[in-house]
Amino acid sequence: MEDTQEALHIVVFPWLAFGHMIPFLDLSKRLARRGHDVTFVSTPRNAARLGSVPPELAARLRVIKLDLPEVEGIPEGAESTADVPPEKVELLKKAFDGLAAPFERLVAEGCAAAAGEAEAAAFSRKPDWIILDFAQSWIWPIAEEHKIACAMLLILPVGFLAYVGPKQQNEAQPRTTTEDFMVQPPWIPFPTTMSFRRHEAEWIAAAFRPNASGVSNADRFWQLHHTSCRLIVHRSCPEAEPRLFPLVTDLFGKPVVPAGLLMPEDDDDDGARGGDDDGSFSDAVRWLDKQPKRSVIYVALGSEAPVTADQVRELALGLELSGARFLWAVRRPVVHSGALLPDGFEARVAGRGVVRAGWVPQSLFRFGLPLVMLPFIADQGLIARAMAASRVGIDVPRNDADGSFRRDDVAAAVRRVMAEDEGGVLARNAREMQRVVGDRAKQEQYVHELVDYLQRYK
Repeated sequence: MEDTQEALHIVVFPWLAFGHMIPFLDLSKRLARRGHDVTFVSTPRNAARLGSVPPELAARLRVIKLDLPEVEGIPEGAESTADVPPEKVELLKKAFDGLAAPFERLVAEGCAAAAGEAEAAAFSRKPDWIILDFAQSWIWPIAEEHKIACAMLLILPVGFLAYVGPKQQNEAQPRTTTEDFMVQPPWIPFPTTMSFRRHEAEWIAAAFRPNASGVSNADRFWQLHHTSCRLIVHRSCPEAEPRLFPLVTDLFGKPVVPAGLLMPEDDDDDGARGGDDDGSFSDAVRWLDKQPKRSVIYVALGSEAPVTADQVRELALGLELSGARFLWAVRRPVVHSGALLPDGFEARVAGRGVVRAGWVPQSLFRFGLPLVMLPFIADQGLIARAMAASRVGIDVPRNDADGSFRRDDVAAAVRRVMAEDEGGVLARNAREMQRVVGDRAKQEQYVHELVDYLQRYK
């Protein structure tokens, strides 16, 4: 931390999904390394699965655990989206809303202790900031009462924020049909690749309707935007999404700033696993080291993808048909307890395919390689359209109505990327994109600039 900067105390509180918790924790580590005090809030089981705080940061970064209230319909011990089937996620938000009272006590006791009005609390210094997620629409009265600034960290691309748009734009130009959600919204004044397939648009449209938690995801976000948030922070950067940061800053009437891509540092790969698997990855690394350069396709669908067992099997058969070497980080659907892969699959692909259940260190795959894209949820469709338009990857053909895909199409897409690559165009474009967005010094500069915003707007 530069000598001219005041050390901040920042409370960081993500939604209960590992695709959110891990980048929130990565930002927390970067802030702590810059000399700021960070209190990371989660639930006991999630905190354990995220791993321990690096010893050199222990004096600056502390983890506070709040017990998640029980809600009927949520399995016992479930504390993250990885623990529940897709149809139970909205009930998990209802349980998450039950953290309002314990979080309010945590903040109140900490502020009282900092003022010398109470005994020692979980933290003894009043927070300067609460960095929260899209889901905590109940935080703003707490922050307002204790005069604490709030910022929202969104792990989705800034293009998704532009697509959602502010509430007043949605009220002035309402989207009422599935077709309305399949095209670029009218408040974006220049051409983009923003579009959703029909099955994706139906999922997006559902985010604008009240769900089992009693409120829509869009309303959660809009309430925070209209009340407590002074800054909207994105895990993104202008190089990855040109022209969009100024647009959304204008649309939402407050600074929308990049935090960079928040990729885990190399020495963090053995930290947050995002699951309960504690096995070593060394066997897969040894296998990978023996393969020819650029000959292995890495397969991962993301920690939040609502993949069915049938889709996993079709993907497996597509990989088998492709003839390519592959390393697959497979996640079992929560509701599925039987055999997941096709009979005899692992024996048939032995030697050229490795299936690894659970967590895989992502830093193995930061080398600017072309993509085979199979989007399932939220922003993935927008990302896939943008990457296809930039010719850094191939989108697997899907049935627009239901999102289904065929093994033959998976195999064809893999072969196009791994064996054919249209004269090397995809690989060249991917390397160029990696050169731009993989500049670690530039990515760290975005965090530095974010700290400047936190200092100025607190």
